[in-house]
Amino acid sequence: MPAVPGKRIPHCQTTGSPAQDGRRAVGGSHFFSLRMTMLFLLTVLIVVVILPQCLQRPLCTPENEGGFLRAVHGYLVNAACQEVQLTGVNWSGMETGAFAPGGLEVRNWQDMLNQMVQAGFNTIRLPFSDQLFDPTSLPQGINYQKNPDLRGLYGLSLMDRLIEGARQRGLKIILDRHRPSADAQADLWYTYTVPESRWIADWVMLARHYRGNDTVIGADLNNEPRGAATWGSGDPYTDWRLAAERAGNAILKVNPDWLIIVQGIEQYRGDYYWWGGNLKGAAQFPVRLLRPDKLVYSAHDYGPEVYPQSWFWAEDFPQNLARLWQRHWAYLQLSGQAPVLVGEFGGRSVEQGKEGIWLSQLVAFMKLYGFSYTYWAWNPDSGDTGGLLQDDWETLDQAKLARLSSYQCPLPNQAMSLLYQQCSETSILSLISAER
Repeated sequence: MPAVPGKRIPHCQTTGSPAQDGRRAVGGSHFFSLRMTMLFLLTVLIVVVILPQCLQRPLCTPENEGGFLRAVHGYLVNAACQEVQLTGVNWSGMETGAFAPGGLEVRNWQDMLNQMVQAGFNTIRLPFSDQLFDPTSLPQGINYQKNPDLRGLYGLSLMDRLIEGARQRGLKIILDRHRPSADAQADLWYTYTVPESRWIADWVMLARHYRGNDTVIGADLNNEPRGAATWGSGDPYTDWRLAAERAGNAILKVNPDWLIIVQGIEQYRGDYYWWGGNLKGAAQFPVRLLRPDKLVYSAHDYGPEVYPQSWFWAEDFPQNLARLWQRHWAYLQLSGQAPVLVGEFGGRSVEQGKEGIWLSQLVAFMKLYGFSYTYWAWNPDSGDTGGLLQDDWETLDQAKLARLSSYQCPLPNQAMSLLYQQCSETSILSLISAER
């Protein structure tokens, strides 16, 4: 993944002496007293605020993990302890009754991947349903004249081919269990026809199948828990946090390299937010994994075109947005507890109005603090948001791409350049400042 040159996540980053501006001191005793006061305040800051947090956090030591990622101090880091950001896009379709990514009736799948790379993305979030792996779930809508090498492939074998294509281009893949069955999403992670045991078994199968393949870097366990879903209630039938622990630890037992990506819920103690976007409960009830350094939280966030949430009409809009994000999900990364992936966000009218303001503010916020993201969606037929492609499945929506291009990170095999500087504007000190 893209690494910021020379930027390692340290055990404890110490502060330097106050900047010297070349001015001569006037009034020796007064200047000496001022310097002593500043030195005292700086010492208090280090001893009371910075040092305890550094000592509580584990040292990031380089590991032989290939291209896999892990979490340290709320950062995603590679095997060399260099910070990375995932800046990707969702390519939907395999979670539906088509059982194939969208657009293959009119496009060649490899051309589609090439265009994603050319558009500046380094990661694909690939939604699927458990039903995809049934032997009767044959792909629909693939033009085999344009995609002759996909003929005869379905389910896992079709997923394998797509992932191999991503590997050849240096793209990373996040697998997203988007639905239990192809017909519709569900409030909880299980249904009568797809019980929890099937959900976990399918994840374990995938984790074992792709073990050692560092193109596939993580498992987004379940898409948008909502409605009856709770966090920290202790109810085994509704507590999404406990379910995420059961599935996540089952995955890590067979594939310890994967990131375990856990979305939020809809409402926590009466506070309603976007489906999958409310992570307030993780402050008191964090997800507990066999490998804590593999935990990544994920939030979904949308604009008023998806639903006219009250905060879009508040008197302090858009200044209220950063506080809203920090309260519901961003605090986890800003406080160094765990990285947060903004797994879905997107809209149609991105150039004007409240929708455009929301999107520009969100991209700027993610860039400022180094949040990873996957934009929803590549596909133009997404009902709420449209896509990065226009309806012809060929032409990129330049207005949307322009919004995202201010914060995109290059592929890992590209030469180091100033582009890397766009991918990290955070530091240990900025995170500590955000915590206070």
